[in-house]
Amino acid sequence: MEIIRGTQRRFGATVERDRVLMMSRDDAEQATPKHMPAVPKVRRLKVSELLAGEREVILEHDGQDYRLRITANGKLILTK
Repeated sequence: MEIIRGTQRRFGATVERDRVLMMSRDDAEQATPKHMPAVPKVRRLKVSELLAGEREVILEHDGQDYRLRITANGKLILTK
């Protein structure tokens, strides 16, 4: 399916024709080469499991400590 929008004038500027190509999910799957390796799934962790009932934890990365905490508003903050 192809949608083509014509030239329009807005606020004194001309927007040239542009094309928006749309394809179905089946078309997209057929367009993907079969020989491409699958993208590995990123590991997903629940913050509640990571914090194990606490409000903050210390994470170590490359010898540095980082503090991950839940604010009073329920937001996450990571600080060094």
